Amino acid sequence: MPRHAMLAAALAAVVVPLSGCGGSVGEAASVAPRESVTAPASERSPASTERPEPAARDLPAPDEAIPKDPTRLADALSRTSGRLRDAIDDWRRTGDPAKGEAPEPVVLLSLYEQRVYRYLARHSTIASRTYGKLPEDMAARARDNVTAIRDLLSLAHPVSGPIKIKVEAPQPADALLAAFRRAERRFGVEWEVLAAVMLVETKFGRVRSPSYVGAKGPMQFMPGTWKAYGMGGDIDDTGDALLAAANYLHASGAPGDYRRALYAYNHSQAYVDAVLLHARQMKRDVRNYYAYYTWQVYVITTKGERRLTGP
Repeated sequence: MPRHAMLAAALAAVVVPLSGCGGSVGEAASVAPRESVTAPASERSPASTERPEPAARDLPAPDEAIPKDPTRLADALSRTSGRLRDAIDDWRRTGDPAKGEAPEPVVLLSLYEQRVYRYLARHSTIASRTYGKLPEDMAARARDNVTAIRDLLSLAHPVSGPIKIKVEAPQPADALLAAFRRAERRFGVEWEVLAAVMLVETKFGRVRSPSYVGAKGPMQFMPGTWKAYGMGGDIDDTGDALLAAANYLHASGAPGDYRRALYAYNHSQAYVDAVLLHARQMKRDVRNYYAYYTWQVYVITTKGERRLTGP
């Protein structure tokens, strides 16, 4: 981002971790608004003892075991992805993404899918074998997500000892979508790119702590960059931050050259690649935006990763 915060990117990248110019710790949060969370938080490692997979009608538990066999893993991912998309359709049709939180089926199915992608990002051989057992379109989606997570993990700086990370509930999914589209109309920067940046930076505004280099707000601006591109707005206000990010990206080359613009936002090719992969998935299917919206916040520590938000 308009700062040089590899840690953040590393964090968020992890689809996950801390907050900084490319990193955040955001993800669907069951954490109370403005509550401080001490980092090593929940979640056991995916390597925890396997338990029987849930029946088709059941929702996966937050720590549901991830199969290690590529065939079973592909089956689990295929089944979960299909059910998640159905749940998102139900949410959009009978729920109200413009108000309130995502329903439990979306949250739990999205969490399991996210955990599978994170596992595959750390096990490249199993990932390659799993892709070959998935339908072509699903394999492409999985490959993009796993590659993006792996890119961000490559930037992560594991933290040691207890740390405090402030998280809060994000704005409703459709309220954010409307804000992305307003910024797109004003500056010509595609809303999917802005959404992908916010996903990586702060998990859609869930992470509210400054990065280790002092970047602030839902789009992680350094104070100097904000002064130049914030247009007199509030660095912590989501609408103002999105307009500023679109302003900065436009001034840096978007939409003509997104790679150049995103590299100006965060000087890392891995960051650029990850943002564009996530944006591509949202362009292909808007339901991927709603799935990303419910991704949880992780932090990478010297003792492994920890999930900070969610059920």
